Amino acid sequence: MKKAIFVDRDGTLLKEPADEQIDSLEKVEFVPGAISGLKALADLGYELVMASNQDGLGTPAFPEETFWPAQNLLLKTLEGEGIRFDNILIDRSFPEENSPCRKPRTGMFGPYLDGSYDLPACWVIGDRETDLQLAANLGARGLQLGPLSWADIVDIIRSSSAAGQAPSSANKKADAPSKGIAPPTAGPAAVRSAVVERKTAETDICVRVDLDGKGPSGVDTGLKFLDHMLTQLIHHGGIGLEIRCKGDLEVDEHHTMEDVAIALGEALRRALGDKRGIDRYGFALPMDESRALVLLDFGGRAELVWDVQFTREYVGDVPTEMFHHFFKSLSNAMQANLYIQARGENNHHLAEGIFKAFARTLKQAVRRNPFSYDLPSSKGLL
Repeated sequence: MKKAIFVDRDGTLLKEPADEQIDSLEKVEFVPGAISGLKALADLGYELVMASNQDGLGTPAFPEETFWPAQNLLLKTLEGEGIRFDNILIDRSFPEENSPCRKPRTGMFGPYLDGSYDLPACWVIGDRETDLQLAANLGARGLQLGPLSWADIVDIIRSSSAAGQAPSSANKKADAPSKGIAPPTAGPAAVRSAVVERKTAETDICVRVDLDGKGPSGVDTGLKFLDHMLTQLIHHGGIGLEIRCKGDLEVDEHHTMEDVAIALGEALRRALGDKRGIDRYGFALPMDESRALVLLDFGGRAELVWDVQFTREYVGDVPTEMFHHFFKSLSNAMQANLYIQARGENNHHLAEGIFKAFARTLKQAVRRNPFSYDLPSSKGLL
């Protein structure tokens, strides 16, 4: 089925003047983020439809010849950026006429109500509460500029599109709430978070990751120094992270560290979704007398290059030989290339420098540009 994004004009694409009538070229001023926002949405498989109330257009109160120069300049500017509307819907009635075609009524949306459009997967973007009500009346989803920025709007639509989510039809006609999103909603967390549960004869693990830092965080693996290291991902990586592990520490530390790395890597990989719009690569970090360099590539291939020399058997309750195995398991589960090099005299600083550098590198690599839906690969697949 087809999908469409219905975009209001005045107040959403063009700044609305005090008299609420754009009837001269001098009044044509784009809303910040509107052009780049539309450009970011143009390749998601939606039809773009402009839908606008133009009070009394064609009457002496708003002559045609004052409307079209501004309208044509708008369209020509957008076309110069590769943005073309598949349809333009304009209602010319005055509010007091109560026309069935005037938004938020759906009279002029007839072609989109014939069953050929997946309305729960369609969007209405506007700057007023009535635009959210239009979305509810159509059975679509609505986003209100003002409470939301154009960057927010792009992020929400892009994330929902990538996740393939469709809202429950039970709430189609619900009244639109405040804060700019009409129910039912779908947001960035749909593809930026993941929960992984891993239970074996040796460990029982639950990991929750949110790449945008949402939700509670805390780490308890049974190994206090490992907890201290993994907490660096929260503070320096800017992610939400919960890890709970019960492992066979009465045997040794191996199974706990290996399986935590596997579950964490899988959660990070799932949370990245299709990886569109991310920076993909991350790079470094000094800590006191030590220095750590971590290079990361979420390219879909797993490889670890490890160049670290510890001089103690243990740091806290963790055997230093296990750090190599931890990051090897993490690299495999993330399906990412990792290059880790570190030098230093204090083994605590050496280990902590590595985890902090990894956290900063991870933060850089998973950062997402809300105005880009490009896959960061010349191959077209990651």
